[in-house]
Formats: sequence, structure tokens, C-alpha cells
Amino acid sequence: MRGNHQGNQFTGVVARALMLLAAFLLFLSYASMVVNPSKGWYMTALGLLFVPIAVLNVILLFWAINRRSRSFLIPLLALLPSMIFIGKYLQFSSGAVEPVSPTVKILTYNTGHFMLGRKPEFKEEGGPLACMDSVIRFVQESDADIVCLQEVNLPGEYDVTKFIREHFPEYNAGYFMFVTDKGTYGNVTLSRFPITGKGRLKFDMSSNLAIYTDLKVGEESTLRVYNCHFESYNISLMKLAKSWRRDSTIVQDTEERVKRSIRRRSEQVDQVMEDIENCPVEALVAGDFNDNPMSYTYYRLMRDRKDTFVEAGKGFGATYSMLWPFVRIDYILYPKQFGAVSHRIPHLKYSDHYPVIAEINL
Repeated sequence: MRGNHQGNQFTGVVARALMLLAAFLLFLSYASMVVNPSKGWYMTALGLLFVPIAVLNVILLFWAINRRSRSFLIPLLALLPSMIFIGKYLQFSSGAVEPVSPTVKILTYNTGHFMLGRKPEFKEEGGPLACMDSVIRFVQESDADIVCLQEVNLPGEYDVTKFIREHFPEYNAGYFMFVTDKGTYGNVTLSRFPITGKGRLKFDMSSNLAIYTDLKVGEESTLRVYNCHFESYNISLMKLAKSWRRDSTIVQDTEERVKRSIRRRSEQVDQVMEDIENCPVEALVAGDFNDNPMSYTYYRLMRDRKDTFVEAGKGFGATYSMLWPFVRIDYILYPKQFGAVSHRIPHLKYSDHYPVIAEINL
């Protein structure tokens, strides 16, 4: 009996220690939104792990309740702020407003270089060109007023202006493309509204970028649309899993690459925010942020803006197909005085990202 009692005491001490650790990690995950990663890159990693850390706290909460332990208060208190943040990942009901003219439909989509023919079905149908045709058809059928595309890859010696004119003749366009010996790639913004200005924000030591277009959306109204593609991690989890035993340096190299990407992304976000703060008109920000809602990236760009998924979405908000339903990295953030009418995430197979389509009242 005595040994059993001591065993229960030991289990209780270990459980409380685990609860305190899990609660501490969850609070650090909350703090990741406001800490600039350039001052602590690991905070971004804790933000990325918000969902599994929260799930761990839920498990510990029910375990403590089942054992009728007063220590249930530890995970309970840690989880309370999650009630605020969980809506950025999962919406149980839509809070969409009624459409009021003028309503604008916006599409953002990371086309994933048209998958470069990696998917077997597109290899059989003609590789990346078949995937490109599918994306073009989807954009045409979406009937969006504003289209923000990232990782548009045009192989060969493509005339970008001619390509847009042939496939999207009803749109005005703003774009910036990097030129390589294999073709061009970059961001493209299409608009049914007249474009009164355009520009590019160049990121140091990066092939990622942000472009902006000033759109005349009314007789006296102008809206600036930022089409962003922030720094990605550029790592393959599958390659890492296969190689870490054979290559002793791969883990260290991956860690350095992650640190570099996190720091660059925070600098890029600050650069975009500086431009927004100096912008004389309202700004809408869309694109592939390569960061989740519990991040400095999202927190900064949400200033004076609302999130179409939070305001009008329903279900899971995840947009990265490889890790669905956990990873949400594609967004449409709009000026807070506007209203979100709808938010959809079609589960298409043409890219490793899902497109995001939203309608807002201006």
C-alpha cells in the first residue's frame, strides 16, 4: 500500500510538472505574435506549434479532471486565451454580412510554380503546362474582380504581357517577374478596376517579393492592393527525415536555414508595413505569408485590418494542402471599415496551396 501511495505521489508530481511546462509553452506561443523574430527566432517556432501545444493542454486538462485533481486549473487557465485565437484556425459559424453594392470579389492563390509537373496526373497530361491550363481556367471561372497570384512560373521565353492579354483580356495587370535561363516567375495582380499606380517592394537577398497596385474602385475612391509572397522555409520534411541519419550536418543546416528564413520574413513584413503606413489610401493585403495566425507576420499586417476568414469563413481555415487542416498561411486582410460577405477555400489539386476567395463590401 505504501509503495502504491508513493507511486501515485510520484505520478502526481510528474503530471503537475508536465502541466506547468505545457502551460508555459502555450503562453510563449501567445507571446510569439508580438515578439519580433529578429530578437528571438524560436518564438516563431512556438507560434507554429500553437495547435499541438494547445491540444496537449486539453489532454492534460481532461486527464486531471478524470483523476479529480485540483491541478486541472493549470491547463484550464493556460487554455482560456485560446478561446480568442482558435477562431483564426477554425470557425464554427460564419459571421458574414449581407452584400451591399459595391461588392468586390478577391482571389489570392499561390500557384506553386504550377507544381512543375511533380504530380503524376499532370505528368500524364503534359506536365506543368497542363497544370497551368487548369489554373488559368480556374481563375477565369472564379469571376473575381481582383486576382493576386504568387509563384507564377512561365517556362521558356514568355512574353508576360502577351500571356496576360491572351488569357485574361478583361483584366488590367500589374506584375513583377524574375528572369532565369528557364523562364520567368513572380507575382501577378489582375484587376477589373483601372490601375492608377503600381510598384514593387524588393526584399534583400531573396527571390520573394511584394507588389502593389492602386485601383480606382469608385468615382473618388482608390484602394491599394498588396500582393505578398514572404520568405518561405525552403526545406523538405521528407528529405530531412530520409537523410538525417546518413548526413550528420543536415539537421544543423536545416536549423540555420529556418533561422535565416524567419529573420528575413520579419524584415520583409516590416518593409511592407512601412510602405502601408506611408500609403495615402486604404490598403488591402493578400497573398502567401508563409506564417500562421499566431505569428509576428500576421499580427503586424492585421493592424487596422480584418481577416476575411475570421469574419466570414466557416470550418477549417487551413490553406497548405500538405499539412491540412493545421497550417493556414494564405490570407486576405481588408480595411476594417469594410465588411466581409463571404470566404471560401476551394480544395484544388493544382498547387501545394489552396486558393482563397472572398467578397467584401467597400
